[in-house]
Amino acid sequence: MTKTIYIVGLGLIGSSLALGIRKAHPEYRIVGYNRGEQSRTIALKRGIVDEGTDDISHFAAEADMIFLCVPIQQTIRFLEELSTLPLKEGVIVTDAGSTKEAIVEAAETYLSAKNLQFIGGHPMAGSHKTGANAADVHLFENAYYILTPSRLTQTSTVSRLKEVLSGLQARFVEMDAAEHDRVTSQISHFPHILASSLMNQAGTYRQDHPFTQHFAAGGFRDMTRIAESDPGMWTSILLTNQSNIIERLEEFGKRLKVIQHQIEAGDADAIWQFFNQGREIRKEMEIHKRAGIDSFYDLFINIPDQEDTILTVLELLRGISVVNIRINEENRADIHGVLQITFKNKEDLERAEGIIRTQTSYQVFVD
Repeated sequence: MTKTIYIVGLGLIGSSLALGIRKAHPEYRIVGYNRGEQSRTIALKRGIVDEGTDDISHFAAEADMIFLCVPIQQTIRFLEELSTLPLKEGVIVTDAGSTKEAIVEAAETYLSAKNLQFIGGHPMAGSHKTGANAADVHLFENAYYILTPSRLTQTSTVSRLKEVLSGLQARFVEMDAAEHDRVTSQISHFPHILASSLMNQAGTYRQDHPFTQHFAAGGFRDMTRIAESDPGMWTSILLTNQSNIIERLEEFGKRLKVIQHQIEAGDADAIWQFFNQGREIRKEMEIHKRAGIDSFYDLFINIPDQEDTILTVLELLRGISVVNIRINEENRADIHGVLQITFKNKEDLERAEGIIRTQTSYQVFVD
């Protein structure tokens, strides 16, 4: 019997999930909910879903698996609404939210009377693009897909979900919902607060020091890129992971005080140790390996400021999928700039590195 998969929310994540499911299971019937007509229309035209609706109850009773791919607070509201709807016995309900404890608790509260299975989900992949038009069947390749079991998770739930999602080629990891929120508060949520804080500070500082506006490049640019993220999404994330984030903020404040006192005391040894420890820890962490969102494979090439240099490099890499290209330095005629090319997987990176090393004289570095 053909399975019916219900994707609730046809944005980037939901639509990309649908493409991945269809890739491995072309026989499945995939239906979708989206409040906005534009993404719903695009999803239908592209064949991302077979049918669409703006009423979540429309396909609920037909679904063998339901994916809630909407903002966190809306996910919680939909979990409550699902509790009032007729659902198939044993239907698997899961979500794609960036925080997990609040969602798992809501599922256990609202759905415990139902004969169904629930498991939290967090596919740690994304893009600067949004909506169904940005859907990418390769979005989740090699990315971590976190699964957080609940009291409504059965022995077969995980294996069934992984089988349906096999076309994503993601790396599935099971962990406790509370631990998920603790970990992401440090490596995802807090950095977004820090990035926006730096931007707000710089915005005030530039009023009295206008060159701040023009010289904000290099490290400042790299540290604050994520400040351009969606404010609504991040408000929801912070308010559903409050205690962990507050704890991280308080702990970080103490660290800033320590380095402040070391600078005031002129303690060169302590300051050196501060920077060296940070450098060594970064080397030890799996920042450069296949992991979560924004975790790609970067190739850095020292290139001279000469006509058509970048085009020459890109021509050599024709046929290799490139995620992003960036020039990291303002070039002058007498110096080398740094061309950063980002790839989605290790194989493409290694192939590109070999081509540039053998067919050019440019210095190549892998990060």
